[in-house]
Amino acid sequence: MREEEASVDRHHARPRGVDDTTIEALGELSKALETIHRVRGHLYSAHQLVGGADLTLDRVVQLFREAGHDEMADRVEQELLGRNLLPGRWTFQIVEEFDDGYYAVFQEIERDAREKLVGGRRHIYEAEMKQRRRTHGRPGHEATPPEA
Repeated sequence: MREEEASVDRHHARPRGVDDTTIEALGELSKALETIHRVRGHLYSAHQLVGGADLTLDRVVQLFREAGHDEMADRVEQELLGRNLLPGRWTFQIVEEFDDGYYAVFQEIERDAREKLVGGRRHIYEAEMKQRRRTHGRPGHEATPPEA
């Protein structure tokens, strides 16, 4: 069997009859979803950072009181400690709304497009790019991992 034939990854192979534009569109949709995964991670980071800052305010209030700055301690305690980030929402609520709304719909649409157009296969665009860019037959340029 030729190396080229042996390198076909059946999990990422383009189904017969699927055109280049469809593969490109699915690749772009996948790329957009990957960006949204990153957004989700940043939201969780913001959630943890804001929560940590809010917990640090307990120490700030304590130190201002110890230093005799009760007015400043009161202001931090009353205006910042436990304050909503957005109207009526702490960060956990923002994360939940994002996860259950935009994020869930984005994932469902991307999955539906793959299921309907290429039998659920993922990363066909990237797999074909890999085939074009790698140096066939060279160590470190294999199409797939070695058989287990």
